[in-house]
Amino acid sequence: MITWWSGLTPLNQLFWVLVVFFTTLFAWQFVASFTGFVGEGGPDLDGDGDLGDGDFADADGDLDGDGDLADDSSGVFTFRLLSLRSALAFLTLFSWASALYLGADISYFRAFLLAALWGLAGMVAVAAFFWALPRLSEEGTMDVRRAVGEPATVYVTVPPEGTGQVRVVVGERVSYLRARSATGSVIRPGTPVRVLRVEGSVLEVEEVD
Repeated sequence: MITWWSGLTPLNQLFWVLVVFFTTLFAWQFVASFTGFVGEGGPDLDGDGDLGDGDFADADGDLDGDGDLADDSSGVFTFRLLSLRSALAFLTLFSWASALYLGADISYFRAFLLAALWGLAGMVAVAAFFWALPRLSEEGTMDVRRAVGEPATVYVTVPPEGTGQVRVVVGERVSYLRARSATGSVIRPGTPVRVLRVEGSVLEVEEVD
């Protein structure tokens, strides 16, 4: 190991250090996304799974520059490419590819170009995975009326008007369902709520004190 390490260039050593750092951080954040260890979205800047205040859009689906693409008021959830998860995926794969390609007999330009392509592929793959995940359990054939009275956690901001999204257990199954605020107030991601009633496929929720 020492012989291998000493045979690397300083730049290659730097990227192997980055490999360890970003791989560890990405793995921890990915696991945390499912365990809820740090809220709904892992170790994000605001605890909702994305950069900034959690949304690259406001409650109406417009760009607000906070770090992500969010839902619109109709409850249609858009593809989120720019998030902490996807950024970590990019940096992890970019670091791995750079470290490996720098050890090969190719130019720096080609090495970093190929590494960037791997990083972009990982970024899109992770964004697509978390975009599709809520849809695997959203509504479907379940009886959403069974969610009435159940505790839930806000997953995507619930605006004063329109719908957001909450994570709730319905029939021993974790589901991501559209929700609106019963009080007409904004409910941020990670906030515990209770389901009051169901209208169609939309839950009406209120914050839990």
